[in-house]
Amino acid sequence: MDGACAVAARGLVKEYRRGEVVERVLAGVDLDVRRGSFVSVMGPSGSGKSTLLHLLGGLDRPDAGEVLLDGSPLSSLSDEDRTLLRRGRIGIVYQFFNLVPVLSVDENIALPAVIAGRRERAYRGKLDEIVELVGLADHRTKRPDELSGGQQQRAAIGRALFVEPAVLLADEPTGNLDFRSGADILALFVEAQCSLGQTIVMVTHDPRSAAHGEEVLLLRGGSMAGPLVLNTRCRDAARIDRSHEARSRAVLRWLEQQEQLDDAAVPRDPGTRVQGPATLKV
Repeated sequence: MDGACAVAARGLVKEYRRGEVVERVLAGVDLDVRRGSFVSVMGPSGSGKSTLLHLLGGLDRPDAGEVLLDGSPLSSLSDEDRTLLRRGRIGIVYQFFNLVPVLSVDENIALPAVIAGRRERAYRGKLDEIVELVGLADHRTKRPDELSGGQQQRAAIGRALFVEPAVLLADEPTGNLDFRSGADILALFVEAQCSLGQTIVMVTHDPRSAAHGEEVLLLRGGSMAGPLVLNTRCRDAARIDRSHEARSRAVLRWLEQQEQLDDAAVPRDPGTRVQGPATLKV
């Protein structure tokens, strides 16, 4: 694995047994995610996107293959060590916010430090930085039921970023939000990538959401296709909104090309990674 990778997968296989039927969800998936990059993984419902994310986050174990975080394999870790790893080096954001209802914004964001037994004065500066980044400086004392859906997701993202994770994993993070709130959350991911150098892997079924990433991959039939390489979002932040329509169209064209490959019945072994057609500069 390239030492520049924050997280990588090698030959991931995951199967689920339903009675006598064995369903292979992932069939030898390889993945390299460079430090500081934003990678979008697309796929239809049931394609294994969430399964892949759970494996990358150490929430589940593959039936074969390996996940490496900063070059270190997860397979050798005990369940307790994997839990500690997730607390300190992996941030996870879900479609649902999973905030503690009785805690304030500040308390929810700083929860990992409280669980670790750290004193407030040791993390106050970091907390102030994260609250400002996620745009909740005017809502610090509010509880989740006093926040909008978008604000709750911002708090959840703040909690994930608070631990300074090696990788931030996002599972359909805008799926429970309206269009405007969802767009704001995706812009926040771009800001975290650009200002913090945060590595992000997001799974989504939505091409417009996927277009916020630098690379787009497609998971279907247990195999990974791609990448479609888009230009980095950090070079000219003023062009983000203006360029997004072009990025979205590029993703849609690429998805159509992948469908045409399927229609043409191009033979492809499980686990083969089909290269995307182009690098887009917008």
